[in-house]
Amino acid sequence: MSEIDGIHSVGQASCRNFRTRIYNETNIDSSYATSLKSVCPSTGGDNNLAPLDVTTPTTFDNAYYTNLINKKGLLHSDQQLFSGGSTDSIVTTYSNNVGNLITDFANAMVKMGRLSPLTGTSGQIRKNCRKAN
Repeated sequence: MSEIDGIHSVGQASCRNFRTRIYNETNIDSSYATSLKSVCPSTGGDNNLAPLDVTTPTTFDNAYYTNLINKKGLLHSDQQLFSGGSTDSIVTTYSNNVGNLITDFANAMVKMGRLSPLTGTSGQIRKNCRKAN
């Protein structure tokens, strides 16, 4: 089983990161989009927050994946994980079996822990993680 983004099971995103999705996209549950519009107006409120997992926002579980199946992914990039592509089967597996999710997530964390960071002139500490200094 491949690992896909389980970290979004916990946390929040700011309005500026999901506004386009709730106002312009069609692959979103309409009642979910309406509820988000009360938090995120079409203009302003850029820093207003909404949970990445609307069902269990403070628990690491598989509800995030069930939400994707029900078109309740907060971010465009999250909903893309369940949109008729190659990752749909993984989302379905995780939504049906939290044990698979926990095992795969733990294995991914161990794998990431084995990575060696770049140091000295081979790497950099970024001031903005989205772009090189």
